[in-house]
Formats: sequence, structure tokens, C-alpha cells
Amino acid sequence: MGLSMAAQAQDGESYITLASTTSTENSGLFDAIIPQFTDKTGIEVRVVAVGTGQAFEIARRGDADSLLVHDTAGEEKFVEEGYGTERANVMYNDFVLIGPGGDPAGIADAETVAEAMQLIAESGAPFASRGDDSGTNRAELRLWDAADVEAEGDWYRELGSGMGPTLNTAAGMDAYVMSDRATWVAFDNPQNLELLFEGDDALFNQYGSILIDAERHPHLKHDQAEQWHEWLLSDAGQQAIGEFEVQGQQLFFPNAE
Repeated sequence: MGLSMAAQAQDGESYITLASTTSTENSGLFDAIIPQFTDKTGIEVRVVAVGTGQAFEIARRGDADSLLVHDTAGEEKFVEEGYGTERANVMYNDFVLIGPGGDPAGIADAETVAEAMQLIAESGAPFASRGDDSGTNRAELRLWDAADVEAEGDWYRELGSGMGPTLNTAAGMDAYVMSDRATWVAFDNPQNLELLFEGDDALFNQYGSILIDAERHPHLKHDQAEQWHEWLLSDAGQQAIGEFEVQGQQLFFPNAE
């Protein structure tokens, strides 16, 4: 079993490294919930906030003790390949389409997200893509495919940056952009950008927690990581997630089973 809290502290082991997404960090969620977990367990959580694809790579190398990301298909593949031993739903929110207030592509009147994506491409209005293999970027690419749109050309700008910097770039160039709702609500530099399309079921955004395989990476802090994983799924963790708000809006909705 794990070391006692006192022994952990003495050995400098009373923390885990969590590879997670920029949305959970940029929204302020971790600032709200991690102290509650630390108060209960004495375990600090040090977050490496990167795109989901990069978070997977960090975990595959054995450089993170735990994962909290938002690409269910990728998460299931991670477990199937033997890198993880358990994946669990933690919470969800949704993606939204943001664009200049004048809405030159007219997506605010679209009935589906596929129609909205088609309108953006047909208009030639600039679209700022994260282009970083994040969960948001992966979801965006699936939406272009579902809309039968070739996301390429002068109008399509792949930035290779996180959600916050991508929103800043989109604001500076009056571009359309897809964002998770949490980062958009917490974003403080909208300039001319507005939320223009939301509500399609295809914009659902699930987050999952994964335990990393102890046989593949025995050096990791598996006991402490399991305490974090179990706390996220517990009544206390789920309540902490549900109570987190920005500007009076609940940004993540707990759905552990």
C-alpha cells in the first residue's frame, strides 16, 4: 500500500503529476477543486496542461502519474494498448462555435453544426484551428469530416496553440473558432467575438480519468494517483466539480457512474 502522509511528505512524494487539457486549467477548474482533494489526502496535484494528444504521449512515456482528458475514443485506445488499466467518465460540457459579431458566414441561423461548418467554408471567412492534436482539435476535425468539408485553403489557419492563445488569435483576426464552453466563458479578451452556434448533440464534450498501468510504468505514484482518480468519481469530487462556476455559470457537469 501507499506510504503514510507523513512519510510521503518526508520523502517529497506527497504529490502526483497530472497530464490534462488546457480547458480544465484555463477555466480555473483545477484551482477550485485540487485544494479540496489536497486538504483531504495531503497529496498535491501538479498539472501539466497540454493538448489531449500531447497528454497521451506524456503518459505513454511514463512522465505523468494520471490522465484527465477529453477524447473518449483516444482514451479507450490508450487502455486497449495497455497503457491504462481503467478509464471512467468524470464530467462533461460542450463545444461552441465562436465568431465575429457580424457573422459573415451566417452560422447563427444554421440548424445543425454540420450546416454551420459548411457555411464557414463556403464563405471563405477565416477559421482559427488549434491544430495541436488536442481533444478540441480532434473533435473539430471530426466535425469537418461529418460536414463533408475539406478543411484547407487560405481561410483555414492551423495555429498549433492552446485554447486560450487560439481564442486570442481569433479575436485579433475576426475569425471563427471552435472552443470548449468553459474556456470561452472564462476568456477575458473577446474583442468582437461572440458565441454564435451551440446546442447540437454533436458538440457534446466528455472528460475521462485514466489510471496508468503499473506493470508498464512501475516507477509512477500509482497509489496516490488512484486516490485522485477515486476522489474525482466520489460524491465529494463530483460535488466540487458541479459547484464550480465562472460568471454565475456552471461549466462542467459531473457524470461519474
